[in-house]
Amino acid sequence: MKSLLTLLTLACTFGAASAQDSHVVLISIDGLRPEFYKDASWSMVNLHQAMKTGAYADGVTGVFPTVTYPSHTTMITGVKPLKHGVHYNTPSEPLEVTGNWLWDYSTIKVPTIFSAAKEKGLVTASVFWPVSVGGPASYNIPEFWYLPKNKGEKRDMMHALSDKANPKGFFEEVQQNATGKLEEIDFDGDYLSIDENNARISGYIIRKYKPAFLAVHLVAVDHFEHEQGRDGDKVRSSLSGVDRNIKTILESIEKAGIKDKTTVIVTGDHGFVDIHSSLSPNVLLAQAGIYDPAAKRNWKAYFHASGGSSFLHLKDKNDKQTLEKVKAALEKLPVAQRSTFEIKDRAALDAVGADPNAALALAPRQGFTFSTAATGEFIRAASGGTHGFFPDFKEIQTGFVAFGKGIQPGAVIPEMSLQDIAPLIAKLLGIEFPSADGVLYPGVLVKEGK
Repeated sequence: MKSLLTLLTLACTFGAASAQDSHVVLISIDGLRPEFYKDASWSMVNLHQAMKTGAYADGVTGVFPTVTYPSHTTMITGVKPLKHGVHYNTPSEPLEVTGNWLWDYSTIKVPTIFSAAKEKGLVTASVFWPVSVGGPASYNIPEFWYLPKNKGEKRDMMHALSDKANPKGFFEEVQQNATGKLEEIDFDGDYLSIDENNARISGYIIRKYKPAFLAVHLVAVDHFEHEQGRDGDKVRSSLSGVDRNIKTILESIEKAGIKDKTTVIVTGDHGFVDIHSSLSPNVLLAQAGIYDPAAKRNWKAYFHASGGSSFLHLKDKNDKQTLEKVKAALEKLPVAQRSTFEIKDRAALDAVGADPNAALALAPRQGFTFSTAATGEFIRAASGGTHGFFPDFKEIQTGFVAFGKGIQPGAVIPEMSLQDIAPLIAKLLGIEFPSADGVLYPGVLVKEGK
């Protein structure tokens, strides 16, 4: 009798999955830039071919700061950081930088595609997606790692993923069925295998569980753009690799027998800018006596660096006297140094939907990044590339390509925003999602009845 009940349960589960009329696969390529798919010289053959069958954007405007965790949260909520609550990759830590990131799904203050899909009873999956620890995805391997316990030790991702995967034992399941046994080095950003493994895991989930919505985060391109800037042999190699990973996922959709029911969205979180110098505004605060790097408990103000931006946090948000001291310190800089950045006041931050806790932010010219250093020179040498900049220029834009079920072939959007992605996903899945602020572009969709 027990075996019969088990068979009936499995049959119902399979039937429910098979009866799902629409599937959406969201592939995020960290550091994706529009030229990667628009210019054939970048060798993203599979994405370039898929683009010809669907729709794409000439550019996607991001959030501020243009960094990974706020951006990915905007993709699945349709709102900016001011509303969704994930303001940076890492928390502002004026006393001690711990190495923590904003990993926990509970940080998100608004509905997500995952929560809306769960309410509708849909199966969802999340692979290495930022801010997903403890999230509502039916199958979840979050982006997460345990910090080193002792100085000189490395992070521990293998135990972290095993502990935080959902359901329990799922990380072991995908190793057995999709990737083979994984080791810490297999999630090292210096190797393209990190994306290969996450693509294989995604492919396995698609074939085995046929989720209505799957989101996967591929990271190698960003890693090498940080190292080499906007171009370089490693950047181009990582692009070829991620393009092959896309093909792995597309083949899995076809093997699962759901190609005619599936929409694929390939997007990113930010563009990239080559850098030559780093700015350290906390040096100015230390000189003004409002931030003491040796006795940090005495701090009154602190600049939290986020790549190409830096946000001022006051210990007492109503401390106008300290705020004026900070502004005075910035204005006293030599003209040449002061010209390297703009000050974004609270009104500007509200307009762009940035952290409501910041008193102001600094937005540098292209070529400059920020550090949290409070000693040494205000300007020092830097190299490679970064992001995090105020989203008002072309190089920091990311990309968008959509194809498959419901997408109008040949549709081109000159410019869209990251918050426009969630309403599109909701529409394709038939989910009500009124909390999103993004725009649903009808021209991207095939007209109903066709």
